[in-house]
Amino acid sequence: MWEPQPRYPDADVVAFDTSFDRFRVLGGLERLYTGCRWAEGPVWFGCGRFLLWSDIPNNRMLKWEEETGEVSVFRKPSNNSNGNTRDRQGRLITCEHLTRRVTRTEYDGSITILADHFDGKRLNSPNDVVVARDGAVWFTDPIFGILGNYEGEKAEPELSMNVYRLDPSGALEMVCDTIPGPNGLAFSPDESILYVVASRAMPTRQIWAFDVLEQRRLANGRVFIDAGPGGTPDGFRVDTEGNLWCGWGMGSAELDGVRVFNADGVAIGHIHLPERCANVAFGGRHRNRLFMAASRSLYALYVNTQGVLGG
Repeated sequence: MWEPQPRYPDADVVAFDTSFDRFRVLGGLERLYTGCRWAEGPVWFGCGRFLLWSDIPNNRMLKWEEETGEVSVFRKPSNNSNGNTRDRQGRLITCEHLTRRVTRTEYDGSITILADHFDGKRLNSPNDVVVARDGAVWFTDPIFGILGNYEGEKAEPELSMNVYRLDPSGALEMVCDTIPGPNGLAFSPDESILYVVASRAMPTRQIWAFDVLEQRRLANGRVFIDAGPGGTPDGFRVDTEGNLWCGWGMGSAELDGVRVFNADGVAIGHIHLPERCANVAFGGRHRNRLFMAASRSLYALYVNTQGVLGG
């Protein structure tokens, strides 16, 4: 049973390096909701002061209201939605396992299919998504959602596990096919680097970095972070100083939570949670509140930095 820490600063927010201290504030961790089967894909809507996130096996998206703390069902069925973000016009972009597609929710609530095929073949199970300044939608497409009938429906893959870029013109390009199990992804603040989690890297998971050329091509792929034994980066977001705030853990009290790396790939801090964290989002009026979708629950923590746009 989770209980808040009795004192500030919160003892569950741990610095590995003194450089992390300036990103901490006096406040502590809050649990905003529990009751999911697998929480994923949080995304903040400042215009309405609410957060949406996916509960994949329950085939629904939930909505948390900042003003009241109320949680309600935003969409059910959600087609086993996973990762979410907003485009530069504020519309919801969603990865769906069941339908094996990426969609956009229009202002009137209607759904537009952005991508469901490549080269005449069905996508696998789009996982996570970000939107660049030029409006291009970048997403990963591993096979996780078609491995069984828990987070989608079991099926044979028709494509390799790739990273894609959907141009604002509507053209879908495969930009990388070399990452073992591409999962979470995010841009550096200036969008010169794309980070992608390699969740099937052996013997340990990794986060890769790629130079982004001409806003559309990836080059110079390299291992940026080796997660080490038991480390399981999943979804993550980047702040304005270039730090990576990564969902982390695999059932270990030492590892469950959020691991923070600086722009050089050095681990500088950790937010301990009683559950493995799958993904995070920055929100609140100043984008300085970190929302953490962690297994069955949604947690939040104010931090002394701001998330970049597009994640």
